[in-house]
Amino acid sequence: MKHPLILASSSPFRQSLLQKFNLPFSTFSPDIDETALPNEAPEQLVYRLSESKARAAVKHFDQGLVIGSDQVAVFNGQILGKPHNKENAIVQLSLFSGQTVTFLTGLCVYDIAANKAKTLIEPFEVVFKTLTLEQIEAYCDAEQPYNCAGSFKSEGLGICLFEKLNGDDPNSLIGLPLIKLNQLLTEFDFDVLAHQ
Repeated sequence: MKHPLILASSSPFRQSLLQKFNLPFSTFSPDIDETALPNEAPEQLVYRLSESKARAAVKHFDQGLVIGSDQVAVFNGQILGKPHNKENAIVQLSLFSGQTVTFLTGLCVYDIAANKAKTLIEPFEVVFKTLTLEQIEAYCDAEQPYNCAGSFKSEGLGICLFEKLNGDDPNSLIGLPLIKLNQLLTEFDFDVLAHQ
């Protein structure tokens, strides 16, 4: 294959999503500082980080199409972090009850040899059901989503917290918008179906 695919992520969720393309790919951990810059908007943050992750591949590879992705959850204009413990998760999920949370996923494809990158942002909205404290506590005990931005795992039991999902690609909620990724790869003359 002329363009080996490289995933700039150690996330098992992103790796399993990319496996849907039925193609071999390499992975590496980009190991970059993900701290937001002062006054950086959520859109700017995911754009910058997804591209930085992809460009980090030059330390490990000489050529290939590198896929970088980064995601933030945004509520009332604020970036949501990982809760890290049950108390914080309960606070986050209580705030979201009956509300809408927007996920922004930055996606970058970077051609190492050509030193050319294309980056986009894919939004996705999650509308939460009205939740009781008992439901929130039961969810936290069952899934312990303390390392997930927004305190839930949409690919697991977290789906029971939602009333509605609004977006073009449910994969983007898990961290890799495959429909847009397929389109971006086509712009680099890489046709996923032709490589089957």
